[in-house]
Amino acid sequence: MTQVLGEVSRSWTLDKHQQTQEAFLQSLDPRVRLLVCVLFSCVVSALHDMMALTLALGIGLGLSLFARLPIWTTVRKVVVVDSFILVLVLTLPFTMPGEVIFSFWGWEASREGLFRAAEVGLKANAILFSLMALIGIMEPSVLGHALYRLKIPIKLVHLFLFTVRYIDVFYKEYKTMRMAMKARGFVPRTDLHTLRSIGYLVGMMLVRSLERSDRIMEAMKCRGFDGRFYILDTMKSGPRDRIFAVVSAVTLLGLLAVGYL
Repeated sequence: MTQVLGEVSRSWTLDKHQQTQEAFLQSLDPRVRLLVCVLFSCVVSALHDMMALTLALGIGLGLSLFARLPIWTTVRKVVVVDSFILVLVLTLPFTMPGEVIFSFWGWEASREGLFRAAEVGLKANAILFSLMALIGIMEPSVLGHALYRLKIPIKLVHLFLFTVRYIDVFYKEYKTMRMAMKARGFVPRTDLHTLRSIGYLVGMMLVRSLERSDRIMEAMKCRGFDGRFYILDTMKSGPRDRIFAVVSAVTLLGLLAVGYL
């Protein structure tokens, strides 16, 4: 009985600690998180020193661990991004001139190209982890409100919010039309009939998108929409936000010092 109570107590303590970490990041002002993420991305993009980039990657990983991101979801996102970067990493050493370090089937790999490939990989992953930790846990509507509070043009904010809202709707429309094509015996092949059918599919998607946008606009007008989103959240900054901003600024200055001094 004592052992069971001890296990329950430890489990409750770990859950409370995890909720505290998540609550800390969630309680921060979205504007502060957004600005820190943008500044971190700009600083990392400007760095070229391997030690500074390694530290930046460590900071990104630390933020991801602190945010308690879902492991498998995070791994899938990283694999998708790194699959594109891998092509660049594999080709840069053989296409960039410089000191030859080895050759493969007559292709000579340069030291400069190898370092540039490593630099690109470190930069991309550091920025990706910071994005997932600081902005990935943010609801799209909250992100839109934060952009509006940061004086981003309102039309861009509206476009972002509508895009996020209706991506899933258009995807469902696409799945419905693809199912209808399969029900009629359509099998994709490398021929003109397949290209023509895909063209019809894209054309119908555009037509349905226009029709749906008209219906949505009429429905919004009936509910009093006048081209503005009224935001009730004032997003006031508190002591936590100021501390986080100061720590982030010191960290960024430290990265710049390591990279350029």
